[in-house]
Amino acid sequence: MELTSKNAEKMALEFFLEDYEVPEEDRDFFISLSSHSVDNRWYVVEIGVEGLPDKWIIQVYDETKDCDPCFTFVSPIKASENETGLEEMPQSIAEILRSERQNIVVSY
Repeated sequence: MELTSKNAEKMALEFFLEDYEVPEEDRDFFISLSSHSVDNRWYVVEIGVEGLPDKWIIQVYDETKDCDPCFTFVSPIKASENETGLEEMPQSIAEILRSERQNIVVSY
């Protein structure tokens, strides 16, 4: 199977949801924001929570169809403001974002 952008997005999202053990009922909050090919060797896929600026960047390799377990989290929200936008989120999602925002790579 040739890896396409849509396949890479699906693989990255499934990998992400399993890695974070997101409960089945909360999985629809996470979406693929974008994906693009790099040198026809891998895809870079951005995963986010609809309505929030946070995102995870995951690489999916063409040859092996594997997701790199060392993915990156970026957000414009400062660690000191880690509750921003979480008021209406399910507890599992809020906990993931709080944890990630504590160890943030700031993106402006």
